[in-house]
Amino acid sequence: MVKYLCKIVGVSRSGYYNYFSVKSQEKRIRKDEKDEVVKEIIIKAFHFKNRKKGARQIKMTLAGQFNVVYNLKRIRRIMKKYSIICPIRKANPYRRMMKATHEHRVVCRIF
Repeated sequence: MVKYLCKIVGVSRSGYYNYFSVKSQEKRIRKDEKDEVVKEIIIKAFHFKNRKKGARQIKMTLAGQFNVVYNLKRIRRIMKKYSIICPIRKANPYRRMMKATHEHRVVCRIF
């Protein structure tokens, strides 16, 4: 039965049994506990100076202010896992209007 289900899903039988082994379950639990600790530090950096930041700014804040160095991919993974979302800045409409008005101007040089 397991062989048939693994074939349907496209997983090897050894991988299936390895996933449910006690060793790998304990490993996942330890990883989740470490992520919880890192999450608290990332949230402190996220709200540092009352400004919400993205992953790159969090990395710089952790290195500069908290003297902690984490990999950017780790920060992104934890932000995604715990739904820590950085707001995306909206474009300035006045800048777009100014660019549109300057776009069709012709510069003449008289020598």
